[in-house]
Amino acid sequence: MLQDRTCLVTGASRGIGRGIAEELGRYGANVVVNYRSSEAEAYDTVDAIKEEGGTAIAVQGNVADFEDVQSMHETVRDAYGPVDVLVNNAGITVDKKFENMTREDWDRVVEVNLGGVYNCTKVCFEDIRQAHEGRLINISSVVGQQGNYGQANYAATKSGLFGFTRTIALELASEGSTANCVAPGFVKTDMLDPVPERVKEGILERIPLDRFAEVEDVVGVVRFVASEESSYMTGQVLGVNGGMEW
Repeated sequence: MLQDRTCLVTGASRGIGRGIAEELGRYGANVVVNYRSSEAEAYDTVDAIKEEGGTAIAVQGNVADFEDVQSMHETVRDAYGPVDVLVNNAGITVDKKFENMTREDWDRVVEVNLGGVYNCTKVCFEDIRQAHEGRLINISSVVGQQGNYGQANYAATKSGLFGFTRTIALELASEGSTANCVAPGFVKTDMLDPVPERVKEGILERIPLDRFAEVEDVVGVVRFVASEESSYMTGQVLGVNGGMEW
């Protein structure tokens, strides 16, 4: 379904990003695995895609650095041509109660989680607009919908993606390209590992399906949004959260 489509996935060396990259590769895309510092993991992801018969390259770049993103885009175009699908997945957390959160803590998260989305979307915007059914997919979070104790900075950035996605959807619509947002719940990745068990138990009590998501629960939704099957859906937030209300 994604044969020969060029798909750039940011923060794709591990976790949800890696799962998305592997899924898109499985369905025929030319996958670009972006990473900032996890080089070995990024090349492991590329190898995994190739082992299943897919096509992929790894490209280093800090999404918060506009010049890095421009350089990454040039590498992608040289390898595969214009970007058809951009998945803005890269993100960080710096968790503290707001009373203890410094301006530096705030800025670090905003620069990556929102600034990085701006940079990548800006650089790839014309590619997506001119593509046959181009796709912008922003990975948000249920935390952006509900808030979460100790995550004011993270929640603000993930909530900000909703308005950004809706606006870009309106600006792309006349060309037949789309922008959508996928908002996972709590997923079993290394970002969840440090959470104390008592806190995890409290989170599980709020999830009707009574389990944390697997990466596989999220990537199939992203693949659908990336495909032509989603052509009449744009400006939407898709919650993949086990039934958590917001």
